[in-house]
Amino acid sequence: MTVSRDDAGPDFVEAIARGVDVLRCFGESRSPMTLSEIATATGLARATARRIILTFEHLGYIRAVAEGYTVTPRVLELGTAHTLSSGIWELARLHLIDLVQATNQAASIAQLDGSDIIYVARVAVPKMVTLVVTVGMRLPAESTALGKVLLSSLNPDELDVALATPHRSAVAPFRAQDHDELRAELREIRARGWALTDEELHPGVRSVAAPLRNGEGAIFAAVNIAALASEMDLTELTDRCLPLLLRAAGQISADHVLLSKAPVATVASEPPL
Repeated sequence: MTVSRDDAGPDFVEAIARGVDVLRCFGESRSPMTLSEIATATGLARATARRIILTFEHLGYIRAVAEGYTVTPRVLELGTAHTLSSGIWELARLHLIDLVQATNQAASIAQLDGSDIIYVARVAVPKMVTLVVTVGMRLPAESTALGKVLLSSLNPDELDVALATPHRSAVAPFRAQDHDELRAELREIRARGWALTDEELHPGVRSVAAPLRNGEGAIFAAVNIAALASEMDLTELTDRCLPLLLRAAGQISADHVLLSKAPVATVASEPPL
């Protein structure tokens, strides 16, 4: 859960938060950004933005190009540290591959961050779609099957906070839903154990999702199948694909439990030369 900076307390380090803001602003632009564009996107003074950019450039996360500044592949270290720390996403990808082969539809795993979902694993299929989803991408949780599964796991207070949190996704929902209707739907999702969306996020795209649970039964992520409405109707999606999805979700959850119980290997440090 994201805490407002005004309520963060005396230990909050504003300089770090500003640096994160600078890195995040590049995620909303596919092109290099000028200093003025970065300052505008982050709400920082040009002098402050410049110092942060130069710091990240020195550390190798940002580089100067003719059109301005762009991030380097080194920023992937910041995300893959979480992704690779448990190894679960590597194991999960194997199940996603099997799921895609069985359904001929794309499969993904996402986690909740505020009012958005963030994709942490994905296996795509070669189809003509206008919305291209990649690992690390954000989408509005309330308009996706993945997000609805994750929102359904929250208690009422947590859900209120999530729904009140501004989206950081650049994608606007195709069909917005009233929050009272959403809360009622989330109660149904919690009871039946899976979620279905039909052209809510993007026209022509429908999806079914199921929860991934840890050893205590708590939901830590969700897995889905996304299909084109022109290729698969809702009956086939729920009757044929949903059982395969639920089986994959159970397998990934079981792997997570086993991995969490596995002893952590330690590596001895090398002696000084």
